[in-house]
Amino acid sequence: MMTATIHSFLPHQMDAIVLADGAFPTHPDLVALLLTHERVICCDGAAEKLMQMGRIPSCVIGDLDSISAITKAQLGQKLIHQSDQETNDLTKAVHYCVENKLYNVVIMGATGKREDHTLGNISLLALYHSLLHQVVMISDYGIFSAIDKTTVFSSYEHQQVSLFSILPTCPISVAGLRYPIIQRPLEMWWQGTLNESLGTSFTVQLHDKGLCIVFREW
Repeated sequence: MMTATIHSFLPHQMDAIVLADGAFPTHPDLVALLLTHERVICCDGAAEKLMQMGRIPSCVIGDLDSISAITKAQLGQKLIHQSDQETNDLTKAVHYCVENKLYNVVIMGATGKREDHTLGNISLLALYHSLLHQVVMISDYGIFSAIDKTTVFSSYEHQQVSLFSILPTCPISVAGLRYPIIQRPLEMWWQGTLNESLGTSFTVQLHDKGLCIVFREW
């Protein structure tokens, strides 16, 4: 993983970072981004981890049952209590971004720990894509993006790439990847995984109404 590579894949405009309560980032570039970005919105217990790094979150959203009384006292009005059980804390944080016109969002800490949480959070990226101008989900290993139209991605030779079709009836083609996909519906999640970029960009083409999540390693 190279510093130049990571920053070249991040959005040019980042209105907010949303930090979920999954695996806390350990890559130095991602930690530095968390500690220096002007607006970090934490999902419940993620606030404790961020504060251990010496950073006070901009606000904390959730049912707040994972935060100690001491931390609650420190954060005061930065706490936003939302107990709605129909949405998880990550979705509550994204809705907060929409309500406050923060339309370009980077999500961290959404993967790791329990696998069901990881799968659920990654799939939610498809919903967030419809709510925000630009949203990506990043971890120590790479970056997830959701698309609903043909898209060209920046890349580098040998970068590992995986596609996950949320609407599996949509035929998909790719160009610039080692293993060809030509107007093929990806009916099972494994069918688009473990591909590899051939150069500085690749294209994912959706031939019908579709929704696809693309993973690129750093």
